Amino acid sequence: MTLISMLASVGMVPVPTPVADDDFESLLLGPLPQVSSPFESWPKSKSWPSDPREKHLKNIRQLTFGGQNAEAYWSADGRWLTFQSRQAQWPDEQIIVMRPDGSGKTLMSTGLGRCTCSYFSPDLHWLYFSSTHERNTGPQQAVDMSKGYVWRVNPDFALYRQRLGAKANTKAKMALQAVIKKPGYVAETTIDPRGRYMTFTGDWQGDIDIYRANTDGTDIQRLTTEKGYDGGPFVSWDGKVIVYRRGAFENAEDEKAYDELHAQHLVRPSRMDLWIMDSHGRYKRQVTHLPGASFAPFMHPDGKHIIFASNYEDPQGREFDLYMINKDGTGLERITWTPDFDGFPMFTRDGKHLVWGSNRHGSVPHETNIFVADWVD
Repeated sequence: MTLISMLASVGMVPVPTPVADDDFESLLLGPLPQVSSPFESWPKSKSWPSDPREKHLKNIRQLTFGGQNAEAYWSADGRWLTFQSRQAQWPDEQIIVMRPDGSGKTLMSTGLGRCTCSYFSPDLHWLYFSSTHERNTGPQQAVDMSKGYVWRVNPDFALYRQRLGAKANTKAKMALQAVIKKPGYVAETTIDPRGRYMTFTGDWQGDIDIYRANTDGTDIQRLTTEKGYDGGPFVSWDGKVIVYRRGAFENAEDEKAYDELHAQHLVRPSRMDLWIMDSHGRYKRQVTHLPGASFAPFMHPDGKHIIFASNYEDPQGREFDLYMINKDGTGLERITWTPDFDGFPMFTRDGKHLVWGSNRHGSVPHETNIFVADWVD
């Protein structure tokens, strides 16, 4: 992905001014899909006491209450969250926005196909997400679990953006624009907080790699070229670095297994570590050296620490928790202590609040919901 101006330093590029409106539906350039809402029976939010071991988390609030809800990410101004949700009313996961107190839940995708990895542009003029709705309006093909624990690298995903900002252009029509459509997987998009570039994962060139592009989808550049699974890139709040996950090979047999699975649009994420590189793909360096799978890294706004999810203490199981580590790979610290799953963490720009997905307090086993908390340094 490329910067709008490769010569501009971070301090010289102005931060985009977000739209000033508290009603997200009024920002749309047209009507939303008319689909029954599963959220009407939910409470707005619910507070939970902190586990004494979770000393960095205070004032924990649950924002969703049923189904599968994950990958919640902040807008640059901290006033909105976007996430993906699987509910009985839809064929598969769809994109929702809400306020950080759990109010204002609004369906932003078409209600068709499967959607993933939504992210706001920093000026709140666009909501980006990947969707299969043009290539497959139904649910994603089920994964053959006889192959073990695998993820589907769905070739039907393309990248879209939903136009926001109706008050700036009341004559315009709502446009769900296709941004990047390739003969293969395009997803996991995140955006430079100053709006100069975006980064995403794709596999149309024969391997699963990380790319960057202008936010309109032009000037695509490949950032990773090493054989193996590179994905889940997140841009730091200063826009200077990208943190991501990588699955490397220990031997030729591993590489062969990777190729065989990828030919079936699958990947086995059982061994992954965190890596870091600059925004142009230079100076790649491995951060973690842990057993199991470490993923969903996000850089603390201080630029010194990375929060992430890992099952390294239970490499064969579902016990994923949040951890913090210095960007040089030292100082590993456990953040969450609940059984089952905690993952997909993201800090607000000021570092005062954290959002993540968790199985804690679910009404049924393995239900995943969105939680926010005040962060205590």
